[in-house]
Amino acid sequence: MAMPADTNASGDIFGGWVLSQMDLAGGIAAGQRAGGRVVTIAVDKMKFIRPVHVGDVLCIYSHVGRVGRSSMEITLEAWVLRHRYGHREKVTQAMFTMVCVDENGKPCPVPKDAPAFE
Repeated sequence: MAMPADTNASGDIFGGWVLSQMDLAGGIAAGQRAGGRVVTIAVDKMKFIRPVHVGDVLCIYSHVGRVGRSSMEITLEAWVLRHRYGHREKVTQAMFTMVCVDENGKPCPVPKDAPAFE
């Protein structure tokens, strides 16, 4: 939920806060696909469509797209539930590129098969 501490002088939620929440969600999706540690290396095509307001619940949806040797493209959409219970609106979207890394932080291969989740 977007809180007053996350606002700019106009009372809208900072875009950086939204970006941070999307980075967390993208990291979860990529980490599940990789079965391990991932890092964000790029954010592309970030487009803010509508503002996020205090009291809105931010919902982020992810899709793992192209999977390379060590990288993955994660499409993310952020929607809000206005004033916690109101109608849903899409507020932003972006493409994140995540890289699978080993325990030393060096790129490593993404497994060919996606792990099964229960």
